[in-house]
Amino acid sequence: MQLSRRDFLRILGIAGAAGLVPGLANSAPRSNDMYQMQGFGDVRLMHITDTHAQLMPIYYREPNLNLGLGEAFGRPPHLVTGSLLKYYGISPNTPLAHAYTPLNYVEAAKKYGKLGGFAHLKTLVEKARGEFGASKTLLFDTGDTWQGSGTAFWSRGTDMVDVCNLLGVDVMTGHWEFTYLEEEVRKNLAAFKGDFVAQNVKVKEDALFNGAKAFDENSGHAFRPYVMKELGKHRIAVIGQAFPYTPIANPSRFIPNWTFGINAIDLQELVRTIRAKEKPDAVVLISHNGMDVDIKLASEVTGIDVIFGGHTHDAVPQPFVVRNASGRTLVTNAGTNGKFLAVMDLKLGNGGVQEFRYKLLPVFANELKAHSGMQTLIDQIRAPHLAKLQKPLATAGTLLYRRGNFDGPFDQVICDALRKRNDAQIALSPGFRWGTSVLPGQTITMEHLLDQTCMTYPETYAREMSGMDIKNILEDVADNLFNPDPYYQQGGDMVRVGGMSYRIDPVAGFGKRIDEMRLDNGEVVEASKKYRVAGWATVGAKSPGEPVWDTVAAHLQDVKTVEIKKLNVPMLKNIGHNPGLDFS
Repeated sequence: MQLSRRDFLRILGIAGAAGLVPGLANSAPRSNDMYQMQGFGDVRLMHITDTHAQLMPIYYREPNLNLGLGEAFGRPPHLVTGSLLKYYGISPNTPLAHAYTPLNYVEAAKKYGKLGGFAHLKTLVEKARGEFGASKTLLFDTGDTWQGSGTAFWSRGTDMVDVCNLLGVDVMTGHWEFTYLEEEVRKNLAAFKGDFVAQNVKVKEDALFNGAKAFDENSGHAFRPYVMKELGKHRIAVIGQAFPYTPIANPSRFIPNWTFGINAIDLQELVRTIRAKEKPDAVVLISHNGMDVDIKLASEVTGIDVIFGGHTHDAVPQPFVVRNASGRTLVTNAGTNGKFLAVMDLKLGNGGVQEFRYKLLPVFANELKAHSGMQTLIDQIRAPHLAKLQKPLATAGTLLYRRGNFDGPFDQVICDALRKRNDAQIALSPGFRWGTSVLPGQTITMEHLLDQTCMTYPETYAREMSGMDIKNILEDVADNLFNPDPYYQQGGDMVRVGGMSYRIDPVAGFGKRIDEMRLDNGEVVEASKKYRVAGWATVGAKSPGEPVWDTVAAHLQDVKTVEIKKLNVPMLKNIGHNPGLDFS
């Protein structure tokens, strides 16, 4: 459902009343106005998502390519650069413009510094709690917290549990959390001091019969589906929605006892039951669906006041208003890598949200003093691994980043390494949206590399594939990304390719999007011909090769200075003028 002009103007009016437009948008980063949060209403709900275990402040470039097609055309989150700034009334060359877009990225990054870092985030969370009243606040984490760094991998996520406990996360759901083994997931959740909720994760019947653990054996829920929270005089119902395609997008062999799904019918029945029995003042969903899925879900499932979303890493400055049969649902998404803290104040009444104020606050590390207790914990976590993390591998001769529907310079580095080290004609690398950025002239360390690659199934492969096999892979991933029905989209971006190019028509039907496949030397990729292909991160059986970070580290040490000579960018067809694309 598209945001009407009336709703958009209303949001701008609310933002102005909250000091967002033009105050925050145009303020200098050292202005005292940056983090002023005058309290409003009855409760304050805070939200982080997709931090990907980034304990320290980082650089992270936002995309200049995030296509929205069909109903999503010109709608958040599919707005980039100037289109995004214009839509939200944000002035260019400001702190918010830098936080939300890649405009003048290198220059702006040097000017404003790094963002995120849990010690700086902790300071901002404490400020937001203290100013409003801790008893009337909640902090949500919508997942992808235990994965994305070397320390998280080596500790099997326990470091992030400790950090989130100190941060004060009240309720969370998950996605990459499930890519550890089931016993590790349950061990971590036993140590987590908050509540983990997921209405859409259930234990298979045969697993239950064989004694698998469940939160509720009658319903089959693997985890608590929702939790009630009392904030002063008000009661908030918090429902969890884990990533619905976890066993498809990630190896099901790690968690063979569980099923996932969107489960919209079950969700609607749960919301009705909660409203009838619990009589909450508000119902919120903490979701790892991805924003397009959340928008469709909000149009179909009634009775949810706010969806705090994650998965697609979209930094959306204001909630998107979805009208449905019961009124409206506010849909949010709070970025990635710890760059942002979302703060929503709600005025409640008659069993729902009457008014709201919202800020998506960039966590500028230069402007927020590191919390001493959190920094001490982070230093303790990193100390045993510091020498390995800081190991120099090469120098960045250009800006290296990963984010965009089709390509990224760091993805090209990975593909180049896979081809060279495996003597392959073609490389395939997953279109993950996690991974930090490296500025030109910076030393690329092992930590930077692990930020791009660190996960529980990093093994590489080199095998023979036919041209038709390669086309089918590209077609399958393209449908995951561009299927007109959000419920068939799994998030992420196109598989990255090395050594070849292709043309893609995102608006075409399944199996008809990809053509013009050619090797770098111009040779046509033939359907029946065999090619040597290297890749990593297989979701089926474990691959036989070394971890991808070993492959890329060796490559980086060989090249010494990374200059991207050729970026394997596909040709785009039938895109026209799309506000989710800016190649300028």
